[in-house]
Amino acid sequence: MASTDVKQMKSLALAYMGDSVYELYVRRHLIEKGEVKPDQLHKAAVQFVSAKSQAQVVQAWQENQMLTEEEEGVLRRGRNAKSGSVPKNTDVQTYRYSTAFEAVLGFHYLSGHEDRLEELIKNAIQLVEKRRVQQ
Repeated sequence: MASTDVKQMKSLALAYMGDSVYELYVRRHLIEKGEVKPDQLHKAAVQFVSAKSQAQVVQAWQENQMLTEEEEGVLRRGRNAKSGSVPKNTDVQTYRYSTAFEAVLGFHYLSGHEDRLEELIKNAIQLVEKRRVQQ
């Protein structure tokens, strides 16, 4: 897909793609770590893909100024996108930052920026695991 097409895409479409891509990377990461029992895999995966966890990653990225100007723009658009629904288990702001996180990943995936996509996902996984150890 041409990157100009991706830049015109709606944020929720980017987030839809980003959600799927992130889940795939998280699942691969967990299996590579040796977690193989289905109930363990699911419990571990939820810690990575929860809205709260994704919102915390976005906060860390912003605090560490990890994102480019273009990524900040995608993030902003994703955060401001109106989805029409909010999951029962999280507040609106957390959900919006989670959507923004997924939009950035979807943007890179659909733009073919594999290196940057992997860099951000690896960083996100490290941040979540560090937080898990501290809890």
